[in-house]
Amino acid sequence: VSTQSTGSSGINAEYGHALVVGIERNPKPITKSMGKKKQNKRNKLKPFVKVYNCNHLMPTRYVLDLPVDKEIFNKNAIKDPAQKRKALAAVKTKLEEKYKTGKTRSIFQKLRI
Repeated sequence: VSTQSTGSSGINAEYGHALVVGIERNPKPITKSMGKKKQNKRNKLKPFVKVYNCNHLMPTRYVLDLPVDKEIFNKNAIKDPAQKRKALAAVKTKLEEKYKTGKTRSIFQKLRI
């Protein structure tokens, strides 16, 4: 999910870039026979926040409306470890909430190559 593009990310770079939020580790599959505690443990995911060169991004048909706070996501979110942890925690809760609703399941699956 691209949150900011070239001019607004606050990074001084000579190339076109974007501040990107993504999923590093997907939730694991669950079954009916698993208990609630195990299901909650397997539903967790791990997000990441990075600045990518626009030449390295590949457009897809998938769209995810993820409202992110622009005050949390800026150049300080990448550079300062404490603020980066806050930003990742905020994104993690929003992504887990999206996953639990079940409407955008394709976003939370590994890409087939």
